Amino acid sequence: MSGQFERAEGKRVVEGDAASGRRRSRLAALLRTASAGSLFEPETRGLPSVVGTGDVCFDIGAAYGMYSFSLAELVGEHGMVHSFEPQRKPHRILTGLQRLVQLPQLRTTRAAIGSRSEPRGLVVPRRFGFPVHGHAHIDDRGPAPGEHDEVRRVRTHTVDVLSVDQVRRSRGLDRVDFLKIDVEGYEPFVLEGAERTLADCEPNLLLEIEQRHLARYGFEPDKITRWLREMGYGMYVWHAERWVPVDRVTTHKRNYLFTTRRGV
Repeated sequence: MSGQFERAEGKRVVEGDAASGRRRSRLAALLRTASAGSLFEPETRGLPSVVGTGDVCFDIGAAYGMYSFSLAELVGEHGMVHSFEPQRKPHRILTGLQRLVQLPQLRTTRAAIGSRSEPRGLVVPRRFGFPVHGHAHIDDRGPAPGEHDEVRRVRTHTVDVLSVDQVRRSRGLDRVDFLKIDVEGYEPFVLEGAERTLADCEPNLLLEIEQRHLARYGFEPDKITRWLREMGYGMYVWHAERWVPVDRVTTHKRNYLFTTRRGV
């Protein structure tokens, strides 16, 4: 009897592993299809050039997981993706998808990332009565230039803010290979809280840099790019299906790759 039980139990484990593998395969196929169209940001197609098997990645401002799942597929079971999203609904959806596809290498955390650990206000603009999750930002200092009247109505929630350096220490990470940062103008504060990690690990960085969002916090794009160049980083944009070196931020692109490597 015990032998029959063990065989049945073993069969269930194998079937469970197979089902999980099929879910991951479907996810991989979905990601490839989405990145080839307009559903995903085109820069996701350039991730294989800068992220590999076994890498440790941070997805900061993860939203629903557009980058998190792409990164999780690339790093594989021997890597790790630490995904951070402070908003309740996007984080709930992200976590639900993670459970559905069963990716042990993806760890989700409901928190924002900034310069230090503290509670802060998260401002969620509303348009026609509905939350605009993609424009949520830390510390409302007035609408960003160009925002219309219908998105100036906001709701503010208190959220936990962590720093990259703090997370690295608390989770015992001896390496960080890639940081994707999309936080609606709060990028300089994230970089400030990652100074030790940048110095120790020299991770590849994918940053959203837009003047209209940075202006909310009194920053200019040139200040960010100059600081990173002084640290040895080169700047690239995804164009014509490859990473192309550039020397400045323009209004035509919003996502910029920074790397200390040559020949990306």
